[in-house]
Amino acid sequence: MSLRKRLLKSSNHAEEEEEGQRDCTEESQETPSNGRVDLKQLISKKIQLTAEAEELKPFFMKEVGSHFDDFVTSLIEKSASLDNGGCALTSFSIFEGDNNHRAKDLRAPPEHGKIFVIRRSVLELVLEFNLMSYAFGKLTVAMWTWFTMFICTLTVPYFLFQRWARGYHRTSHPVVYSFIHCFLFVVFQTGVLGIGPLYVVLAYTLPPASRFIVILEQIRFIMKAHSFVRENVPRVLNSAKEKSGTVPVPTVNQYLYFLFAPTLIYRDNYPRTPTVRWGYVTMQFAQVFGCFFYVYYIFERLCTPLFRNIKQEPFSARVLILCIFNSILPGVLILFLIFFAFLHCWLNAFAEMLRFGDRMFYKDWWNSTSYSNYYRTWNVVVHDWLYYYAYKDFLWFFTKRFKTAAMLAVFAVSAVVHEYALAVCLNFFYPVLFVLFMFFGMAFNFIVNDSRKRPIWNVLMWTSLFAGNGVLLCFYSQEWYARQHCPLKNPTFLDYIRPRSWTCRYVF
Repeated sequence: MSLRKRLLKSSNHAEEEEEGQRDCTEESQETPSNGRVDLKQLISKKIQLTAEAEELKPFFMKEVGSHFDDFVTSLIEKSASLDNGGCALTSFSIFEGDNNHRAKDLRAPPEHGKIFVIRRSVLELVLEFNLMSYAFGKLTVAMWTWFTMFICTLTVPYFLFQRWARGYHRTSHPVVYSFIHCFLFVVFQTGVLGIGPLYVVLAYTLPPASRFIVILEQIRFIMKAHSFVRENVPRVLNSAKEKSGTVPVPTVNQYLYFLFAPTLIYRDNYPRTPTVRWGYVTMQFAQVFGCFFYVYYIFERLCTPLFRNIKQEPFSARVLILCIFNSILPGVLILFLIFFAFLHCWLNAFAEMLRFGDRMFYKDWWNSTSYSNYYRTWNVVVHDWLYYYAYKDFLWFFTKRFKTAAMLAVFAVSAVVHEYALAVCLNFFYPVLFVLFMFFGMAFNFIVNDSRKRPIWNVLMWTSLFAGNGVLLCFYSQEWYARQHCPLKNPTFLDYIRPRSWTCRYVF
């Protein structure tokens, strides 16, 4: 029996009971009584009504649940239809008739079994993977480019250094001989490792994630090759000065190990652990994958809706401030995830596979009360390279009186390299990171120096870190979507370096 019939029957029964009660009341008024009320009759009627209500309750809840399921199913199928351009085949389009407006009428009877239709998974409706497939497009081109860079870095610097080291003792013009080999090495660094990968990235129009793979590996190979030559040239010069019979040339295996070791400082030998824990390696790579998926989820659910649905609105201080504050949370989460995935999991995984013992890839930067300490402890791997090959070499070349100039040079090198990576990977020049690095970062380095020890300076460091990541995510995301929705037909060189988000007005 349907719920509607049961409710109708209950209402008729209630009307009959009310009429009967009214007749009893009239009879009791007409019939002389001693003023007492028949309580037994009232209690029995109340119990009867309560029992009928309890009997109707499960049918009522079932009907409400059915309507709710129909509503949710309709929303999901409409969403799938919109995602597929309005032409998706759903369960609403495979049945015909007058009763196909309700989901429960579309369900097959139990004796017919399950009916299969074209539907999308629930996870795809919640989390789209189109952005991931786009970002890592043309991955094979990126992998072949990496392999070419690796082979060139393995062979050319080692061959040039070996040839120079073995001929330096026998040549009568060591300065000219050294200058020729140094020139060839610089040509290799700038031409093969510098311009070559950049040409591939631009010529094949690689997507952002594939570009990051090529450009970051390009920078890593350049730093590795420089460290190898920089550490071994003084050894050869000292050997020639002492007129030693042996030439200190590292073996190919030592150089190959260095190319994969999680360090940018070359040594012939490193501290080694006795065994490899493959379970630990698997766990680190699994955590890298989890962090990567979480970063993608943050982009998909927190960043893309924020910047993709920007309506036509003048560029003002109010819009900018709201954008920065909305970008602080996803920006900081992405910062933490990248730090944990790369500086902890990725480097520790390679260190474990290579039995690399020194795993101080970062220090307790989160406890820093000064920006000087933060820069030293955030990324120890890169900081060591900048300290030994940029800061100390600058002081050696210009004497130790120019420490401030050496520090400015280090900041300039770091800022230029970071901005180069972002400009190439995002395909536009928008020097927000360069400005933050060179001006605010350098100013904080001198103002909030090592003499600041109180906890309030740690709070200031965290506040500026949060605000800085919000600014970076806001500005670069706005510029990215502005260039996507306001393309120019014949762009000039100035159009690539002029911010498009300041003038773009688009409506979806």
